[in-house]
Amino acid sequence: MQIRNKLKNPVISGTLLLTASGVLGKIIGFFYRIFLSRTIGAEGLGIYQLIFPISTICYAITVSGLSTALSKYIAEYQERDASSPRRFLRVCLLISGALSVGILLLLCRHAAFIARHILLEPRCEPLIPILACSVPLASVHSCIHGYYYGKKKAGIPAASSFMEQFVRVAFVWFLYRIQIEQGKSIDASIAVWGLVAGEAGAFLLCVTSLMLSEDKKTPSSGFRVASPGRKLLAYSVPLSMNRLALTLFVSFESILIPSRLVQFGYNQSDALSVYGVLTGMALSVITFPTVFTNSVSVMLLPAISEADSQGNSLRIRRTIYQTIFTCLLLGSICTGGFLLTGTWIGDFLFHNALAGTFIRMLSFICPFLFLSSLLSSIMHGLGMPGYPFLLNLTGIAVRIGFVYFQVPKYGLKAYLTGMLLSQILTSGLSVWILWKKRLRA
Repeated sequence: MQIRNKLKNPVISGTLLLTASGVLGKIIGFFYRIFLSRTIGAEGLGIYQLIFPISTICYAITVSGLSTALSKYIAEYQERDASSPRRFLRVCLLISGALSVGILLLLCRHAAFIARHILLEPRCEPLIPILACSVPLASVHSCIHGYYYGKKKAGIPAASSFMEQFVRVAFVWFLYRIQIEQGKSIDASIAVWGLVAGEAGAFLLCVTSLMLSEDKKTPSSGFRVASPGRKLLAYSVPLSMNRLALTLFVSFESILIPSRLVQFGYNQSDALSVYGVLTGMALSVITFPTVFTNSVSVMLLPAISEADSQGNSLRIRRTIYQTIFTCLLLGSICTGGFLLTGTWIGDFLFHNALAGTFIRMLSFICPFLFLSSLLSSIMHGLGMPGYPFLLNLTGIAVRIGFVYFQVPKYGLKAYLTGMLLSQILTSGLSVWILWKKRLRA
């Protein structure tokens, strides 16, 4: 009976749904990375990874702040105004849709300039217009995800996340078979078309579920939220600007790594190959367990926001303590597991010894990676978005410093050291801030 009651808790049930979907998606994605590494090679994987800064910048501009604001306000107002969730969603879709169409046109028109002068890799030029097609699709289904998270219904986001992975892999495999039969060469564009197909699959599932949902028509109540668009923009614009600033720094870091590796002594091809091994192989393994912490993170924000609006300090403190303990425990287990299996994963799964070396070195990052992610979500739920921004900015500054000054001298191992130190710093400061603001009170 106790277990049944706990499963009725929307945070727990939502986390389980998102985790189950995430695990399946991560398993598919993990073997997909292995397939890509053997199909387009380490250098092709590096070129493919280079366009992701563009993708994250587009996400930060078009929907990241809006979806978080949508989730927050739906959680706050749905009990007082039953019609508010749909009204907030309509405004969110309108704003995000307009921004994403503008971004699509901008990317298509200036693909050559972005590839040559920003990414510093001309071979990325044909990939950027393809990537642009995914932006409006991703914006719409991310808004719908925020809508369901605010209502503490994780079923549709979980299903669409799995759908995105499944369609992406299936489409790339189908395209790969066609090109092999026609005798065409395989390059990174096949993976980018997979991104577009995956976003289209998630888009169709989210839109269909929204059209068929039972709460499509809700009776109006006496209380009515005034100016939902103004509320969304007031909360999301500073948040989006913060995330955009962080994304720009992260993008600069990603673009800088291959050029600094060239200064270390690699040629351009080898530098891209090493970068592809790190980002496309090793980091995909290290971030695999974040499927659980990410699931908890998206459900924590509306739950903490609701507890804060009710003045339930005891619930907030208990959640923070449980989060810290769980992250340290899970992270320590993952560190031990990757230390023991890293070499085998690199040699057997990726056929790349360097990937195994990177996995073992990165294993120590796990406890701090999990902790900083979840505590950041808690601070957002408490209406403290400025702290995660400053902490992330501090961590990025540390990593960029290592990339710029140490990588030309010591190679990529210096960057891995910088990653570890930045995560220790940001997670430690997160605990200290919450202790000062909430736990000690």
